[in-house]
Amino acid sequence: MRKALRRLLTLMVLIATMAAGTATATAAAGPQTADILDRLLAIKGMSLIQEKPYAGYRYFVLNYTQPVDHRDPSKGTFQQRMTLLHKDTARPTVFHTSGYGVSTNPGRSEPTRIIDGNQVSMEYRFFTPSRPQPADWTKLDIWQAASDQHRIFQALDGLYPGRWLATGGSKGGMTATYYERFYPKDMDGVVAYVAPNDVVNDEDSAYDRFLSKVGTQECRDKLNNIQREALIRRGPLEEKYAAYAKENNFTFNTVGSLDKAYEAVVLDFTWAFWQYSLLSDCAAIPVAKSATNEEIWNTVDAISGFSFYTDQGLSPYTPYYYQAGTELGSPDIEQPHLGGLSRYGYQPPRNFVPREIEMKFKPWVMRDVDSWVRKNATRMMYVYGENDPWGAERFRPGKGTHDSHVFTAPGANHGANVAGLKADDKALATARILEWANVAPASVQADPGTAKALTAYDARLDGQDGPRTLRP
Repeated sequence: MRKALRRLLTLMVLIATMAAGTATATAAAGPQTADILDRLLAIKGMSLIQEKPYAGYRYFVLNYTQPVDHRDPSKGTFQQRMTLLHKDTARPTVFHTSGYGVSTNPGRSEPTRIIDGNQVSMEYRFFTPSRPQPADWTKLDIWQAASDQHRIFQALDGLYPGRWLATGGSKGGMTATYYERFYPKDMDGVVAYVAPNDVVNDEDSAYDRFLSKVGTQECRDKLNNIQREALIRRGPLEEKYAAYAKENNFTFNTVGSLDKAYEAVVLDFTWAFWQYSLLSDCAAIPVAKSATNEEIWNTVDAISGFSFYTDQGLSPYTPYYYQAGTELGSPDIEQPHLGGLSRYGYQPPRNFVPREIEMKFKPWVMRDVDSWVRKNATRMMYVYGENDPWGAERFRPGKGTHDSHVFTAPGANHGANVAGLKADDKALATARILEWANVAPASVQADPGTAKALTAYDARLDGQDGPRTLRP
């Protein structure tokens, strides 16, 4: 419908221009020939932070004025940071979200490379510096964030009249899904990578089943034994942790104690390994019983990160944990191999958000999104990694949905992408992305098996898809 209206408006403008004569036609053409930055800054609420040069593109870091509450704009505004990788107004555009902050360095998501398009990237509300002051945390929810995205799209749609695709990885893939749920007429397709779908927050057995089978028994045993040994040696390793915290001025007020932080890091270990490592990396994991304390510490630190559950490590992720504890849900895995060594179990998001921020979980929110995707998904694509724990609970468009797909990259982790799919799946996924963007060559339309990205890989641009940093 949006495209039909656009064509109708274009026809009306053309007729009016022809009737008005050459002088009017020349005047109307003026804005179209203006510099892209001038056209951007002509948008109400748009301001420039910085332009950075990159060959073949214009790259802008921008601020856009957003209402704190889209239901009641009188409650004030805040500046939301965003970026634009500009190729050409005649090219299609990808709307990229990480679900967290936004990188201010030029980067290109995989769909952007596939379609040779422009890319708009949005910083998620409440991630610094895109946080209202004072912060009313009740205004951090998936509908408000989708409405941020909708307003940015409305502001730029006239400047980029071609097809638009939404994309993101991890929480960014969730964000792209929620945007489509609330504003299904905006985008012409969605490509969501490794997007978890925790429909029932209190039922997490799928994660336990996954972790009991992922990889090989040998690797699982090595990882489990490192976890056990780290808890068995809690005394000397926590002494090392205390010295490490003192040296770096780390504190533990949010989680409550160094002991709780230590155990949270250790309990993340196996999950974090499969999320970010490959099965082949298991060869580097030491044998727990014969490992020194230093080796145990270094192994856990390299994968889980002992700095993470400090106040300083948690602070940048407060908006994520707030959402996990109010709408998104979070895993709660059993890890029976730990026996009675765990004192706290898998800790909930409430433990990772400052106590002065109130939280109340809304169980209906994810049920609504899941139901919508199962029944209404149109031109939506999900890409998961075979060995990524987050894919144990995933989105599954139902049989009645239209041109929607779920792919699994063999052996891949939380960095799974289209390039890592099996050959047939890769060709099909690439062909659908090109078709959705309306840039599929005639050869691809005739034979989808020939589909490939329209631009070559650029190590500087294409390794910057943004962090996929969901934590258990």
